[in-house]
Amino acid sequence: MPPYAGPPIASRSGDTASPLRLLAYLVLAIALIVLDDQANWLLRLREQANVLVQPAWNLAGLPGKLGNQVRDNAASHGQLVADNRELRNQLLIANARLTRLQTAALDNAQLRELLNVAERNGLDVQLAPILDIDLDPVRQRLVLAAGSREGVHVGQAVIDAGGLMGQVISTTGSTATVLLLTDPDHAVPVTVARNGVRLIVYGRGDTLELRDIPLSAGVEVGDEIVTSGLGGRFPVGFPVGTIAALRPDDSHAFLVGELKPAAQLDRGRDVLLLRPGAAIRLPEGPIAPAPSSTEPAPTASAAVAPTAPAPAPVAPGHARRPPSGAADAGAPTAAQQVRP
Repeated sequence: MPPYAGPPIASRSGDTASPLRLLAYLVLAIALIVLDDQANWLLRLREQANVLVQPAWNLAGLPGKLGNQVRDNAASHGQLVADNRELRNQLLIANARLTRLQTAALDNAQLRELLNVAERNGLDVQLAPILDIDLDPVRQRLVLAAGSREGVHVGQAVIDAGGLMGQVISTTGSTATVLLLTDPDHAVPVTVARNGVRLIVYGRGDTLELRDIPLSAGVEVGDEIVTSGLGGRFPVGFPVGTIAALRPDDSHAFLVGELKPAAQLDRGRDVLLLRPGAAIRLPEGPIAPAPSSTEPAPTASAAVAPTAPAPAPVAPGHARRPPSGAADAGAPTAAQQVRP
């Protein structure tokens, strides 16, 4: 071949095959369209292909699903924590309100009991809330949120629904200090409601004690002890306590009694202050005076005629009348009345 000859001419059969392949594909596509429209077999083929390809689609979408699930779980956990915190706060608030309602119900019940006692016994009383207490174990005292501006005065008797609590020993313009019965510095003249034996109750810091009880006085466990009215400080007939135990003293000549206080000295939020001149109802049944052999020595406040015959029993706080014709027999005159 000469060196100047050009490249060999390639065969043009490839150029002729390309349009033929395109035409064949077109005919095949038209045939498939017609067959699918007539027999709908291509739809079933696609369904079968989807079934075969579905695991691959699930595997391909698994990372996205896992990410969405983690995100949803984190959001749900945060929401649950917030809801739990809110519900816990609501529970605390509900418990606090329930406690306040229970306290209010107890206060209401106590006030109702105090007012019922005052109304039932026809007492002229003044309601006073307790402001503070003395925590010293040997000082049994209360501080009331009522003072001289409210008419509280020294010596005023303090009671609750159960009985006598103590007396006012000092006042300011807005407060008053109450000496409770259980204070070691306190003593109350009392009488046994069953037989009228006169005794004295002393405070012991946490309880009450009857001292110097004669062996022949007939005092028993369970006897109710009430105020006798001697000394003029406490009215007659207020419950002080109930004898819980009796024991002989060191000399074995007298008995010592332990009293369970009638008043709730360590409870409550309010007390009643007895005003002067209040009407008092005596305990049911007559209170007979004790025999002269068992009576303790008379105090300075009791004026007794030495030559007078034994007078008839009378209720405490009333003067005895001399019998008719007593002037000739040496009976006491009106100026020589006996205080039981």
